[in-house]
Amino acid sequence: MRVVRTIADLRALLRPLRKEGKRIGFVPTMGFLHEGHASLVRQSAARCDDTVVSIFVNPTQFGPSEDLANYPRDLERDQNLCLEAGATVIFLPEIGEIYPTGFQTHVEPGRLADPLCGRYRPGHFRGVTTVVAKLFSIVQPDLAFFGQKDFQQTVVIRRMARDLNLPVDVVVVPTVREADGLALSSRNAYLDEDARRRALCLHKGLLAASAAFAAGEREAVRLLEIARGAMVGVDSIQYLELVDTQNLEAIQGKVDRSSVICVAAYVGSTRLIDNVMLVPPH
Repeated sequence: MRVVRTIADLRALLRPLRKEGKRIGFVPTMGFLHEGHASLVRQSAARCDDTVVSIFVNPTQFGPSEDLANYPRDLERDQNLCLEAGATVIFLPEIGEIYPTGFQTHVEPGRLADPLCGRYRPGHFRGVTTVVAKLFSIVQPDLAFFGQKDFQQTVVIRRMARDLNLPVDVVVVPTVREADGLALSSRNAYLDEDARRRALCLHKGLLAASAAFAAGEREAVRLLEIARGAMVGVDSIQYLELVDTQNLEAIQGKVDRSSVICVAAYVGSTRLIDNVMLVPPH
């Protein structure tokens, strides 16, 4: 596994692989990796000849009151996880390598970035699409792997790749969870024992709504009530919405198409997100 820090070195490393017809996989991350990231790397390693993992805490997707300075970091652990999961290259740029002096061009993500997290994190998806577009341009992967936990992000990035004719297939990998159901997240490191225990109610609420849907419940309002009723352990729910999987528009009335319940909530001062898919039988 090679570790490179500059765009020039990464391109020099990948150019001969591409000429040989190698299939390049890519997993963009912000570091402090966990088993969820490892699952993305393993998927890429299984489907591609070489896998590039970027580790870059992107400042443009953090709001002024968010935790950029305190975002957890553990580079040695990250490198070991990448190696064990099958990565062949780690791209580890400094901020100035991605955003050099005078940088001023950004990607505007459009309406898909407006609801859900976008409503409460203005500018977040502008930062995400800008950095991912840059990384796609730098790495030029055949496939790029993202986790379903960040569902809105996957929809926004797929639309960006389609709209900008970027020659990359965006692969979405199911959320990886702890044995008790808590979705893996780098921010779980902020949870103390009590907060972590209370955070479990998010997944329980989503499971309850999913079970009701499987049993025949189709009213969106009722499904959200069921989910919310089980989420009493959190300190506050920022949003809990049932939306169309394609356009992220809130579903009113009966759920008659592929949908997803998305939640963002605070447990203590830690913001957690999760979701569950609802797919009507054909």
